[in-house]
Amino acid sequence: MHLFLTFLLFPQAFVLLIVLGQEQKTENEEEKVKIEVVHVPSDCDQKSKRGDLVNAHYDGYLAHNMTKFYCSRSEMHGHPKWFVLGVGQVIKGLDIALMDMCRGEKRKVTIPPSLAYGELGYDKIPPNATLFFEIELYAISQGPRSVEAFQKMDLDNDKHLSKEEINHYLTEEFKRDGKEDPTKQSMILTDIFHKNDRDGDGFISAREYNVYRHDEL
Repeated sequence: MHLFLTFLLFPQAFVLLIVLGQEQKTENEEEKVKIEVVHVPSDCDQKSKRGDLVNAHYDGYLAHNMTKFYCSRSEMHGHPKWFVLGVGQVIKGLDIALMDMCRGEKRKVTIPPSLAYGELGYDKIPPNATLFFEIELYAISQGPRSVEAFQKMDLDNDKHLSKEEINHYLTEEFKRDGKEDPTKQSMILTDIFHKNDRDGDGFISAREYNVYRHDEL
């Protein structure tokens, strides 16, 4: 896993705008994520699933007039966006949409307002807007919220992650990626605890960390 990628898991600025699509029923039968598969690679040995760390480029448009409101290739130095699938880091329509994709697959996705930003809208997105995305999935890897990742970080096996344990994990990941950056690493560590240490005891318990509530932890 590349930790430069892990850095992009947490900032709120990115997570609301990531993309993808696949039909799934909602309470209203008319409100669906609609998808057109543009390209599927011949070699597809792995498909995306909930909890995976996924990497994608995407362009986002307002569906009614195709005004572009976001382009990952022109934002943040053109790096594809990384996020954990299915845990609420993106709008619901995108979590639904990204499931079951291959590396290298391209899709065109239409997301209704109820699965996007609804009646409130967001930034350049007006209220009750249907969104359209063009997406290309680059990579799929084990997500940081898996049981395996927790156990790897929990060096003393006490089912609690200390700041020292997580910082050690971040250090190793930055080294592996060849992008050591103490400032970013410190920011990530602070953000992880801000978002996950719900009881404020200075540790992230298995319950606080593990969004899947696996019995293994």
